[in-house]
Amino acid sequence: MSAYAALSAAGYRAYTRDKTTLFFTFAFPLLFLVVFGLIFSGQEVDETGRPYISYIAPGVLSWGVANAAVFGVAFVLMQWRRDDLLRLIRMTPTRLSAVIGSRYGLALVIGLVQAAVFVLTALLPPFGLELSGDWPLALPVLLLGITAFLAIGVVIGSFTRTPEAVAAVANCVMVPMAFLSGSFYPLDAMPSWLQTLSWALPLRYFNDGVSAAVTGDGGATDVLAACGGLAAFALVFGLLGLRTFRWSDRT
Repeated sequence: MSAYAALSAAGYRAYTRDKTTLFFTFAFPLLFLVVFGLIFSGQEVDETGRPYISYIAPGVLSWGVANAAVFGVAFVLMQWRRDDLLRLIRMTPTRLSAVIGSRYGLALVIGLVQAAVFVLTALLPPFGLELSGDWPLALPVLLLGITAFLAIGVVIGSFTRTPEAVAAVANCVMVPMAFLSGSFYPLDAMPSWLQTLSWALPLRYFNDGVSAAVTGDGGATDVLAACGGLAAFALVFGLLGLRTFRWSDRT
């Protein structure tokens, strides 16, 4: 068995055995969907008559998937390094690409399953989400979004040394970004300078891409632009993650 396959299998077993983490990974974004969906049931976002669910569902979906990608890899890298597992792995022929690649594969599976469960729930009558004919275009957006936010998680997991530090840093990154990127609140209702600032945040592109594909609020051009932005962030944070990655807290 290759190092990548062994690490992937170990990661899968560890993840599925942790029932609490498994439950809240999927339940957390669904909780926001239920709360916002019921509060704003029957309401419209603007004068276009677009129902609120068509706005809130893509935003919460992208934020939930991004959140899982960041926290999943950040906690694992911190724990493996703190417990000297990474140092032991380094003594074997295992490459860094196998370590990160195994986490990446797991993050992709989790993110895609999250998205499927979320959309199926949003389609139920109490919420009433209607999919556009371009919804398959959401797949490349999801793949690139997971890649970009996993890279951010690698950076966070590389310099934090305790679970408390991971939670603090990751929340300081993800919670403000959710509001500034329009996941929970319409960007059109924000001041113009905040709308401009949002273009510097990867979650803005994630939100826009998922929304354009799932609800038809845009088109293939908007999806392509979102993919380009996410690819750029994935490249920048991926390179930064490689530069900051540490096998041990002793060095």
